[in-house]
Amino acid sequence: MRPEDRTRARLFAAVGGIVVLFPAASSVPSPLYPVYQQLFGFSAATLTVVFAVYVVGLLGALLVVGALSDHVGRRPVLAGAIALEAVAFVVFLTAGGVPALLVARFLQGIATGAAITTLGATMVDLAPREAPHRAGMVTGVGTLAGLAAGAVGAGALVQLAPAPTRLVWIVLLVLLAGSALIVAVLPETATRRPGGWASLIPRVGVAPRLRGEVLALTPVLVTSWALGGLYLSLGPSIAATLLGVQSRLVGGLVVTLLCGTGAVASYLLRTRPMRSLVAPASGLLAVGTLVTLLGMALASVLVAGLGTVIAGVGFGAAALACFGVFAEIAEPHERGELFATFYVISYTAFSVPAVLAGVGSGIVGLATAAETYGAVVVVLGAAAGALTVVRSRRRRPALTGTS
Repeated sequence: MRPEDRTRARLFAAVGGIVVLFPAASSVPSPLYPVYQQLFGFSAATLTVVFAVYVVGLLGALLVVGALSDHVGRRPVLAGAIALEAVAFVVFLTAGGVPALLVARFLQGIATGAAITTLGATMVDLAPREAPHRAGMVTGVGTLAGLAAGAVGAGALVQLAPAPTRLVWIVLLVLLAGSALIVAVLPETATRRPGGWASLIPRVGVAPRLRGEVLALTPVLVTSWALGGLYLSLGPSIAATLLGVQSRLVGGLVVTLLCGTGAVASYLLRTRPMRSLVAPASGLLAVGTLVTLLGMALASVLVAGLGTVIAGVGFGAAALACFGVFAEIAEPHERGELFATFYVISYTAFSVPAVLAGVGSGIVGLATAAETYGAVVVVLGAAAGALTVVRSRRRRPALTGTS
């Protein structure tokens, strides 16, 4: 391997570490929410508002700065995101009530939104020339592994360590300092071009030639991230209330079981053609959610856990397939804007249904809200799988006719 290729590989791995850190930090509050509820005395509806404020900030950042790194470069956007994330951690560290949680989550959402689309583009920029698909695999696996690690790590600290609402943020600040050092030595991977100010005008755009692919992937994106939103917002509360699991560590493991299984599945499926994974992913999301609902009805942790593992495989396959296809079809100057669109779709599905479930839990109860939410995910997953199969069958004769 040539020296420049070795350097490129090291940078690719280092940026991959930052890819893991941001989603890990975003899932840390999940096992902390029940603790904050006890400390500050708020309802499940307020909990999902705290959860949703994060996504409002994230979507706002995606809409405003999603394509900025295509114009000003990757490093300035990443540096700004890391600085704002540090501010959010400090607010969490000193939080004394719900207003502080809202501010911290909003700032964290902005920082994460600015970071994730830029990190996705940077990973594609740094991917080995002989294996450009590796960016999609590492980003997909890294995102899910980060969500899993953040939840279980925070759950362990809450259960076993002192100062549960503070220690985790100190640990994250140390890790964030390491990320800042990586960005400081990272060479710029994007060619600067004019239009930076114009790119800040909020919009979601996809090049006309890419719209068919984006529309085809939207159903499975919505299904997978809607399920993820339920687990990260209400998962620990559902485990405690409906399944009788009181351990904060186990509450974090609920999220980890979905996202960790997804990360393993993404890695194991990394050599498969990306498009071939979409229909199976949709089916597994539907089946896994159905089994989980059965476990909830039976108050069986084992059955609910099995369903979560099945759904987790679908979650991971969906993340790998969708990001992998996006990475394959985008030209360098299209990546920032395309990944912004990808995340806008994902996080809208991630947040809006979860907020509705939180509000609904205050009206009809947590059990009914969770069951209704799960039933909708089952229908969406089945529909997404069916649409993918129909589309692939229509494409096949067209491809045969052009050969």
